[in-house]
Amino acid sequence: MKTKGKQTGSIQPRKRSFLETLKKDWSLWTFCIPGIILTFIFSYIPMYGVQIAFRRFNAKQGIWESPWVGLRYFQRFIDSPYFVRTVTNTLILSIYGLIVSFPIPILLALMLNAFRHKRYRKVIQTITYAPNFISTIVMCGMLILFLSPSVGIINTVIKSFGGEAINFMAKKEYWRHLYVWSGVWQGMGWSSVIYFAALSGISPELHEAAKCDGATKFQIIRYIDFPSILPTATIQLILSCGSILSIGFEKAFALQNDLNTSVSEIISTYVYKVGMIDNNMSYSSAIGLFNTMVNLVILIIVNKAADKMSGTSLF
Repeated sequence: MKTKGKQTGSIQPRKRSFLETLKKDWSLWTFCIPGIILTFIFSYIPMYGVQIAFRRFNAKQGIWESPWVGLRYFQRFIDSPYFVRTVTNTLILSIYGLIVSFPIPILLALMLNAFRHKRYRKVIQTITYAPNFISTIVMCGMLILFLSPSVGIINTVIKSFGGEAINFMAKKEYWRHLYVWSGVWQGMGWSSVIYFAALSGISPELHEAAKCDGATKFQIIRYIDFPSILPTATIQLILSCGSILSIGFEKAFALQNDLNTSVSEIISTYVYKVGMIDNNMSYSSAIGLFNTMVNLVILIIVNKAADKMSGTSLF
């Protein structure tokens, strides 16, 4: 902690230099080397290719020899008829998913932490963790099969009660709900792990003192458990907001068809179609870079707001 004015009557410890810290904790820094190398190879070296977003890329000419066009492809995307639709669909899907999926793992962790029957708690944890290990493509296939109007179990139940089969995947009003809630089912258990870790760090003495004072389980959760995991939840919220336009491509593309494209066409699927199908690498790179820059701006804004409101931030 920094203090102003002249210090008297106390000896301030000498601040160690980076080399001294590295020499003392060299064994801990060694564990960071593989992560640093992989990050450099797969995250920093590819930045060299970002410049094709500003060039009319030609594979024969290479990156440096391709003609420079500046912000032409960014302007093209903004002026295109797909801009408003793809950005709007991405924002709606991201915000909807964030509102629904962010608090559920917290609630799950708090409830299971208050559940004192360890055997049943482990069973519930295993059941909620299991969907995370299902492949995204397999999960999409399960959704399409279960919701099939001819052989799907959902429509079989509906028809058994005298109703008519519904083609859920062809109705755009159902698509966003299916996308978001299937993601909640698949990821809530695994996402709650980090909150379990935070809850395990709470001193048992706090719970014992609260019980001696007559606190109920709800009061213990409200005044001890929840405040203890709030910094962790804040960091998770900042990270989620920082990737608000980066929705996974695989799931959206696998669940997409011609009848729901008006709501399922998002930035990532549009980038795939432009870059891989239309073979316009420069245009798709410009869209991807635009997406990254918007995410960066949102991350900085949310991080600053969180720092002012709660004192917790990434940087």
